[in-house]
Amino acid sequence: MGDLILVRHGETEWTLSGRHTSWTDVPLTEKGREQARRLAPLIARHHIAAAFVSPAQRAHETARLAGIGGARVDADLAEWDYGGYEGVTTVEIHRTQPDWFLFTDGVAPGPPEHPGESLEEVGARAERMLAVIDAALGDAEGSVVVVSHGHFLRVLTARRLGLPASAGAMFQLSTGTISRLGTEHRRHVVSGWNVRPDSYCSHGSLSEGEAGLDDR
Repeated sequence: MGDLILVRHGETEWTLSGRHTSWTDVPLTEKGREQARRLAPLIARHHIAAAFVSPAQRAHETARLAGIGGARVDADLAEWDYGGYEGVTTVEIHRTQPDWFLFTDGVAPGPPEHPGESLEEVGARAERMLAVIDAALGDAEGSVVVVSHGHFLRVLTARRLGLPASAGAMFQLSTGTISRLGTEHRRHVVSGWNVRPDSYCSHGSLSEGEAGLDDR
């Protein structure tokens, strides 16, 4: 079975300022576009059997600039619906709820068209997406790449590893990065995480400080 390759979209003005972004269709910044372009050589190292992308333009643009062609749009790859916290920063939330944490406290109710999602609902979407991914992996030789969003990909990773959706809190994920979930002894494992292109040496292996685990 091939690997599951996760790509978080590049930087936007809202990710730069820390505003929670789910349904708001914010484009990439120029830095975000450059982040996406620099992912192309890493993507090219893999034989891609299938690709899936979130409906958001920031994900589409990242996929295109990273050289990921023919990606199928899947609504289950959308970001966690933040409800009433859309466009709000964590700093602003902490002014009235100092201990608030998304993975334990959830979101505030939003408008009727975007009421917000519970962790369980996001986890259910991740399960549906993993079923689609496994079908794609079983139908062809090669890996599957998905281009999506930070919090959703963290939940997807937790469920892929057999952990509760809440364990997504442990997987920091920066913009413009690639991660790889593989197998070892028929068990799902993290093969590479939060990798930036500059984490690679010229010979193609990870340098010291591998996997880009910091968020600098």
